[in-house]
Amino acid sequence: MTADQRPFWNPAVEQMPRDELRALQLDRLKAQVKYNFERSPFFHGKFEEAGALPGDIHSFEDFARLPLMTKAEHREAQARSLEENGNPYSQLACADPEEIVRINATSGTTGAPTLYTLTRHDVEVVNEMHARKYWRAGVRPGDVMLQAVALSMFTGGLPLSQGIMNMGACVVPIGVEGGARRVLEFAELTKPKALLATPSFGRHLIETCQKHIGKPASALGFMWFFSVGEPGGGGDAEIRIALADGFGGAKVFDHTGGGHAFHAISADEPAAEFSGMYMVSEDHCLLELVDPETKAPVKITDGAIGEMVWTFLDWRGGPFMRYAIGDVVQVWTTPDRAGWPGLRFKITGRADDMLIVKGVNIYPQAIQNVVMAHYPRVSGAMRIVLDRPGPAVTPPLRLRLEYGEDVTAEDLPALEAEIVARCREQLRLTPELKWLAPGTLPRQAMKTNLIEIESREPSE
Repeated sequence: MTADQRPFWNPAVEQMPRDELRALQLDRLKAQVKYNFERSPFFHGKFEEAGALPGDIHSFEDFARLPLMTKAEHREAQARSLEENGNPYSQLACADPEEIVRINATSGTTGAPTLYTLTRHDVEVVNEMHARKYWRAGVRPGDVMLQAVALSMFTGGLPLSQGIMNMGACVVPIGVEGGARRVLEFAELTKPKALLATPSFGRHLIETCQKHIGKPASALGFMWFFSVGEPGGGGDAEIRIALADGFGGAKVFDHTGGGHAFHAISADEPAAEFSGMYMVSEDHCLLELVDPETKAPVKITDGAIGEMVWTFLDWRGGPFMRYAIGDVVQVWTTPDRAGWPGLRFKITGRADDMLIVKGVNIYPQAIQNVVMAHYPRVSGAMRIVLDRPGPAVTPPLRLRLEYGEDVTAEDLPALEAEIVARCREQLRLTPELKWLAPGTLPRQAMKTNLIEIESREPSE
């Protein structure tokens, strides 16, 4: 077997026996909590809150007794750092300022952006994790990958570009800032084998390709579509099929991880199927589950569901510890058909996006999955319209959605009846639908927020 034929980028780590990996995690965890305690005012405070010291952490169970960190606390620590120290990271960062070589940020779609601070060591870890993901998908040195995500500060911008280059592949970091036409023109010019984009922007490229460059997206020659930044490229079979078909049979992979230590990718499987994403960074990231409402620990067993909690291991810059980011996941401890080692998971929704309609808990992505089951009679673009922020919703739940290009006004009553019936059957929900013409709703290059807040019009 040649070097390019090996199935894993780093076989020694990625195929490490589970008991050895857990031992490595625990060793790194003990060192990390000591480092965090000694060098971060924020984490020092977390230990004081728990009445604990780093020397009290002898097991994963001991560690799980420490308080969680939330995004709200993250933003508060940033604000306090600015006020007291003149920079946004001094409360959280453990490395000295001269060691920090990069600051990344989240997209800020659910509030102010949260920052990630990295040292050279951390950058090398991130590069390694990106290489592990794309290597598993089949990308090899010399393959050209077009990066159609936001490049400005986003964790999936520069960090992703560097990770691709680190493994020897060629990146075209065109970014979405220039719009769909520019992305498609560079796809024509550079002949990439892979496209990285949000599922919604990928569908937008398929919709507009003929108009912009005079040919369908299926003629661009993409072998891979890597879904980033939002749901759809994973658990929604209809979206995966639409992307695969629209890009001429490209293999669709869901993956996660930007300029931080949590990285995962799905296996190569038919577009209609999805078995979850395999975590490739367990040597640098400990994953826990908690109950989304009570925050009590949930044991990781095959099929367990809970809110995801991160802890970075062997991290020097801003090493998050017991960070509850809001993603609700289902995990599996046994491999699927790919046979890869390690934890496998599927993101099912966000704890802060959950809606409650007549006592029924519903995630926006579940509603979009039902709508997309009727593609191409619907475009897939939709919004959930609320009177006020959730989770409580005054029924009926209102949906705005676009019908497909070939759908007529006469077709809409039957289509609406199908969608409402499926919502009742699968979600125990009876929505109120408002139809829009194709192309009415904005196509967002970054994460698409499926929820809009809009007061009801007063009755006449």
